[in-house]
Amino acid sequence: MNKKKHVSLKQLAAELGVSISTVSRALKGSPEISNAMIERVKALAKELNYRPNPFAISLLKDTPRIIGIIIPDIVTHFYSSIISGIEDVATQNGYFAIITSSYEQYEREKQCVDHLVNTRVEGIIACLSQETKDFSHFENLANANIPIVFFDRVCLTNLFSSVIADNIESAKQVTLHLLENNSKRIGFIGGSNHLDIVKQRKHGYLEALREKGIPIERELVVCEKMTYDEGREAARKLLSLPNPPDAIVAMNDALAFAAMKEIKQQHLRIPEDVALVGYTDELHACYVEPNLTAVTHQTYKMGEAACNLLLNQLKDGGEIKQVIIPTQLQIRDSSIKIQ
Repeated sequence: MNKKKHVSLKQLAAELGVSISTVSRALKGSPEISNAMIERVKALAKELNYRPNPFAISLLKDTPRIIGIIIPDIVTHFYSSIISGIEDVATQNGYFAIITSSYEQYEREKQCVDHLVNTRVEGIIACLSQETKDFSHFENLANANIPIVFFDRVCLTNLFSSVIADNIESAKQVTLHLLENNSKRIGFIGGSNHLDIVKQRKHGYLEALREKGIPIERELVVCEKMTYDEGREAARKLLSLPNPPDAIVAMNDALAFAAMKEIKQQHLRIPEDVALVGYTDELHACYVEPNLTAVTHQTYKMGEAACNLLLNQLKDGGEIKQVIIPTQLQIRDSSIKIQ
């Protein structure tokens, strides 16, 4: 038997010529099994470095303590920090998590749901992909009494609990910050308009302009996909206007750094020619020149809150709640024009 592969109960049983149930009981020291057989089983298990599979055991007992997580992107600091918050709360409560990624694709997201349901998770914590406009796969979970909690990009708040940042208020404060620091004409780069998070942050931006009596110009708002390439194109579009903006609000990290790259590509200075604020506070916000003013998310706290909401629903069917986690504006060099 190849010792490098994971050794199963079935393999131990085949090696010893006994049933899987006999091996299982022997490893637990059951009085129903002879001492000689217990010693044989444990000796072989030790020799082959057998390790029990808690996931398989939970399925055999029909009492899985598993939750599923669906994220759009598995590599960013934003999502990894949220996952850390989820996993810590889950572990403290006797659960472990299976993490899946939609890679920002609707069809992959549906597959993630199917895989997690087939794995018999007790509940799911999810963030929508950018492509998702049809929520029927999540409505099916509600019909099957499988709890789900959304975070960051959410939907169907009448059916599901959610955890989001203070999107409207933060975008309003960002825009006011730029206006109060000598920016006059502010552009907005967002994502697809069908996403609630885009609608909310755009609403906050527009609310600040209205509050200051500044006319709203549709050409200053560019909302496509939240990708680096789309961000470059959006910034290029804004900067090519006959009367281009002297400041840009970018609603996530990919868009913020894309805008920064395009501004520099056009030999414009930040913030003297174009001030810039993003929605990110990953470490590289402080590594770029100039340092990027950015909205900071309490990502770990978002993960904790999402997992607690799910666990409450698993325990007593807790009520649907919408939790808003405050953000902070980290002011750096990219947003303050000196008169």
